[in-house]
Parts: sequence; structure tokens; C-alpha cells
Amino acid sequence: MGNSALKAHIETAQKTGVFQLTEKGLPEFPEDLQRLVGNLRTINLSSNKIEVLPPWMGKFSVLKSLSLNHNRLTRLPEELCKLKKLETLHLSGNQISQLPADFGQLSALKTLNLSGNQLRAIPSQLCTLRHLDVVDLSKNKIQAIPDEVLGVQAIEINLNQNQISQISVQISHCPRLKVLRLEENCLELSMLPQSILSDSQISLLAVEGNLFEIKKLRDLEGYEKYMERFTATRKKFV
Repeated sequence: MGNSALKAHIETAQKTGVFQLTEKGLPEFPEDLQRLVGNLRTINLSSNKIEVLPPWMGKFSVLKSLSLNHNRLTRLPEELCKLKKLETLHLSGNQISQLPADFGQLSALKTLNLSGNQLRAIPSQLCTLRHLDVVDLSKNKIQAIPDEVLGVQAIEINLNQNQISQISVQISHCPRLKVLRLEENCLELSMLPQSILSDSQISLLAVEGNLFEIKKLRDLEGYEKYMERFTATRKKFV
């Protein structure tokens, strides 16, 4: 992509607060964006070839939405955690295996998409994100849901297409969790805590494509209670 085209995009972004440049084969985060750290609210650089994010990423003081889906990122800089206004972070289809230690400092974060990365565990940093509504961890290499999940405040957790065979009973006590997606994992029916059905806020449990017949779910204690929540939720949307 030529310098003049990039310059035109930057001039537009200066006026609109939105910088969008997708599918251009960019090998790096555009250096010229440093000039706009004070006024960009949205950055979309999805479907490029970016491998590294610069340390000055942390200077985007009003940035609300950052999309870097389908790049070549293997890690995120600690400086990213300084984005105090960031509400939406899309990082699907990269090679990220862990999050920065201070990731929990992204205090405004509401939506996090880490689908299709290399995560082997649910990041413990998610427990300090008080405003998190939706977290997508599908298509990773996660094998278990640990006790720490209790601290996750999300309304929806997507763990489809992982390698999960164990679930902590603490998932039942997530205070805001309404939608839990666990399709295409390695779950035996005996590994599914019955308290998810009988004693949680969860009103949509998606478990198709595991190691049991879906109709066997109906035989579990608490299934009727779950169906009451499921039906009540459906009525709200009709």
C-alpha cells in the first residue's frame, strides 16, 4: 500500500476518530498512527500480517474499540493494558498463547474475542474485569474450567471447540453468567456439574457435540429447573 493512500486514511481518521485498514497485507502497525494517539476511538486493522504491536499502543487515551482479528500476533505488549477506555477488543485468529500480567487493568472492557488462538487455559486475568459482558475463547486448546472461573463477571462465555474434559462446580456460582457455550469439547456427561442445571443463573447451556447423547441431559437432576430458566428467558425475547 502506498504512502499517499495511508496518508489519506490518516487524514480521514483525524476527522472521524476511526482508522480502518483491513486486508492490505500490512506487516506492521502503522507508525504514523502515533500522531493520533489523542483522538482515535476506533482502530480496525483486521486481516493483515501484523506480528508485533508497538509499546506506544498504550498511549491511545480515548480508544474504545480495537480490532486485530486474523493477524500474526503471538503476544500482546504490557503497554496495551493502559488503555483505560477500551470497551471492545477483537483478537480472533492470531497465535496468542497468554495474556499480559496486567490485562485485568483494562477496566472498561466489555467484549473480548480471543477465538482461534493458542490458549491452553482460561486466563486468570479475566477475573478482575468487572464490566466484562461477553468473552469468546472458542477454538483454542483449553482443557479444563478451573475454580477461579468463579471470579469471571461475564454474561456469556463461549468455550466451543476446545478440549475441555473437566469443569469446576464453581462455574455454577458465576454471578452474572447466563450463556455458557461448550459445544464440541471432550465432555463426558458425568463431568458436567449438575449444579449448572439446578443451582445457577445459566439459562442457555450449549453442549452439543460432546461425548454423550444430548437427550441424556434430560435425565439429570435439576434439568427441569434449568428448562424453567431457559423458557423464561425465551419469553422475554418473543
